[in-house]
Amino acid sequence: MNTRPIRRVLACACPVVALLAGCAAPPPAPAPGGLAELMERPGERALFEGIRAYDDGQYAQAEAALRKALAAGLRSGRDQASAYKLLAFITCTSARLAECQAAFRAARRADADFALSRSEAGHPMWGPVYRQAMQ
Repeated sequence: MNTRPIRRVLACACPVVALLAGCAAPPPAPAPGGLAELMERPGERALFEGIRAYDDGQYAQAEAALRKALAAGLRSGRDQASAYKLLAFITCTSARLAECQAAFRAARRADADFALSRSEAGHPMWGPVYRQAMQ
């Protein structure tokens, strides 16, 4: 029996198997805190409450919670931008256009990558104010 082809396969496969075995990704490091830890922070807890109230259509309650979140000092610029964005939506729909524009500008200051989605930017009430604020 000719074993040359088998030896060639093994000679090629062994280094590949050894390489792959050594390159296995280590398990992910534990996350630095979780949702429970975030909810212990007053700003983040208020942001969560504000988002929940906004989603439930309780805009006065949402506005109060979002302002509380910002006053408490949200750590993440992205979270700050999210709070300002929802405040912009609330103030635009209640015809407080100067406040709406100021909230959009504050969102951009908090997070340089802040932008509304295409559907959000096309909204008839806050879309024009957003575009003007971002100029």
